[in-house]
Amino acid sequence: MSTDVEHRTGAAAPVGQSLTGGRLPKWAPAATAAAAIGIGCAVGAAAGLSSHIQWGLIAAMVFVVGSYALAAAVEGPRQAKDRLATSLVWVCFILAMVPLVSLTVYTVQQGAGVVDATFLSHSMNGVISSEPGGGIYHAILGTLEQVGLATLIAAPIGLLTAVYLVEYGRGKLAKAVTFFVDVMTGVPSIVAGLFVLSFWIIILGFSFSGFAGSMALSILMMPVVVRSTEEMLKLVPGELREAAYALGVPKWKTIVRIVLPTAIGGITTGIMLAVARITGETAPVLLLCFTTDVINTNPFQDAQESLPLYIWHQYSLGNDQTYARAWGAALVLIAIVMGLNLVARAVARWRSPKSDR
Repeated sequence: MSTDVEHRTGAAAPVGQSLTGGRLPKWAPAATAAAAIGIGCAVGAAAGLSSHIQWGLIAAMVFVVGSYALAAAVEGPRQAKDRLATSLVWVCFILAMVPLVSLTVYTVQQGAGVVDATFLSHSMNGVISSEPGGGIYHAILGTLEQVGLATLIAAPIGLLTAVYLVEYGRGKLAKAVTFFVDVMTGVPSIVAGLFVLSFWIIILGFSFSGFAGSMALSILMMPVVVRSTEEMLKLVPGELREAAYALGVPKWKTIVRIVLPTAIGGITTGIMLAVARITGETAPVLLLCFTTDVINTNPFQDAQESLPLYIWHQYSLGNDQTYARAWGAALVLIAIVMGLNLVARAVARWRSPKSDR
């Protein structure tokens, strides 16, 4: 064995040296993180830093540097680089989760006290803004109808556009469609609202309604659906298509029976991301739906409330009761988006191809 090591390395291995390097125990990252947190808190307190965010940033830097130094001393430079990359990934993950968790916790703290059966089943009709009472039933109904109509418009168009770009698109037309989809991805929501306002209401003469807001929301939703669906369809192995063609299956049936079911999980996730984006939009519905305190079950006629518009309107009134109602509506809005995502994941799992493994 020593002769083989000498032959490959050009030098004899020192007596008693193991051919495998040292390894840190499994609890070392957790211990390093705990020590980094302690050092961050101590440094922050000693320096008089009032923000706990600064304490956390100090702890994150200590964790990254400490993980690298400890791995370099015990495992060698190669493993130290791997530890460095891993610790950076963990730090970035925690930094991304902190605002999300903080926002959720703060919204629950502020809004949980006002959310009850009355709040969910009543409107603001006849309620004085500075007095307790009232609810968001009319806003929930408006949000569900507006987002549902926008999804019915945007999801089929976006899905078929993505299928065209991946399966059929060639030449200048496909490039033009891709270019305009990319441009639409960055269109501000107020621009979509102004477009529908100019065309649907001013030029064609239709009235303000929830459906007008749905058209603006569908404009915002469509490019997200196209891009996410396009990427999912590209991940479907080409061998599946070729096997179907070899068996004489037509192209359209291959797409419907093989390609789309294979990518249904990612497609559903992309659609739900688009739904989550438009659910919180305020500018288009403010321009096209207006605000109302009464229940309007008809999205094709008259003003219709929505949860984002309700939150903005209540918070702008500026008293303790309206602040509480705004936070309660925000909590319900988050719950609705989370519920829709859970339903989408269940549907995607149910419709995805089953494996025998």
